[in-house]
Amino acid sequence: MPGTKEIRMKIRSVQNTRKITKAMEMVSASKMRRAQERMRAARPYGEKIRNVAAHISHANPEYRHPFLVARDTVKRVGLIVITTDKGLCGALNTNLLRLALTQYKTWQTEGEEIDVCCIGNKGFGFMQRLGANILSHVVQIGDRPQMERLIGPVKVMLDGYTSDRFDRLLIAYTRFINTMKQEPVIEQLLPLSGERLGAPESVWDYIYEPEAKVVLDQVLTRYIEAIIFQAVAENMASEQSARMVAMKAASDNAATLIDELTLIYNKNRQAAITKELSEIVGGAAAV
Repeated sequence: MPGTKEIRMKIRSVQNTRKITKAMEMVSASKMRRAQERMRAARPYGEKIRNVAAHISHANPEYRHPFLVARDTVKRVGLIVITTDKGLCGALNTNLLRLALTQYKTWQTEGEEIDVCCIGNKGFGFMQRLGANILSHVVQIGDRPQMERLIGPVKVMLDGYTSDRFDRLLIAYTRFINTMKQEPVIEQLLPLSGERLGAPESVWDYIYEPEAKVVLDQVLTRYIEAIIFQAVAENMASEQSARMVAMKAASDNAATLIDELTLIYNKNRQAAITKELSEIVGGAAAV
């Protein structure tokens, strides 16, 4: 059994760790509220541009955009992986990367090649270790999603789809359900499917100026960017929620461990006192 000095040092160490986890829990709670507000603020724009894209997809223009045309065969797949830059957020990244790895191996088994875009340091490091073909990446994006930093890597993937480099483009991220639940998902971005766009109640007819190609290129590109921005915002809200929960669990475990160590310390101290008293009494009796 360790001595009282070792136990006392252990208690002090756990107390210092608990101070850190408690502070991180409070910081994450504050950041989580702001991340949820940004996520909800982006939803009206995303919903409106989705409606416009849905109407466009059901219209009959003289030009059919490549984003709306499904390929006959799939030989190469593009995947955008959105993870966090930092750890200490529980199993958030692990669950998403496990799901992505399972899908990755399935594609390889089917003979499909995979190109990857990584948003976030954890996913970038994982894909490097996996030996994946990384076309673009962005790391250290901070606590607030910035579209100007995302446009470059995303454009590489959109251009790859337009130039027939790959036949499908998917996105993997963690969807925010509530504070206690976050769900890793892989969704298809391109070609745009009816399930994502939805069916409009009525079909609109459009007059394109200057021409359909220019207008559809802009509208559908903005729509894809809005989807990715919303996915990054949801992943950030999930990150802060998971970190807050993980740090709260760590703080609670530290408090429990301190109580257990304090009990052991008191028992050791009491045993030492009892032993000394017994020695004194035994010495006095011998005299």
